[in-house]
Amino acid sequence: MARIKIDLPEKFGFSTTIPIRIQDVNYGGHVGNDAILSIMHEARMQFIQQAGYKELDHQAGTGLIMADVAVAYKGEGFHGDIFTVAVAAGEYSPFGFELFYHLTTQRNGQTITIATAKTGMVCFDYNARKVMKLPTEMKAAMEGLG
Repeated sequence: MARIKIDLPEKFGFSTTIPIRIQDVNYGGHVGNDAILSIMHEARMQFIQQAGYKELDHQAGTGLIMADVAVAYKGEGFHGDIFTVAVAAGEYSPFGFELFYHLTTQRNGQTITIATAKTGMVCFDYNARKVMKLPTEMKAAMEGLG
């Protein structure tokens, strides 16, 4: 069976903590895959805000839309855990970039990797409903979080 392999960057210049709520836990007794995506979404929003933007903000002349996602699950998360989600941007193209995520938690004095992931982000004009070029100032702001 082929497995997704995500090559994380060496450096993450941004991280946030997100507590696991009871509604994040599925019937298997651990954090569900849908909750992992929601946690990544929250971390992405915080990362983009730290860079001075919003996904739907047109101050740079473009919004952002997620084109794809890949998640590699590495460990279980449970109610009461506090996830640290590190986020970094990279693999820039003329129309977008990749965001990389490293989700961990501390348990019994150890750091446990819960998941690694990446999302493909594309610059998008929501009014015209079309792809746009990545503004140089937006790229520079995300690189500054390095």
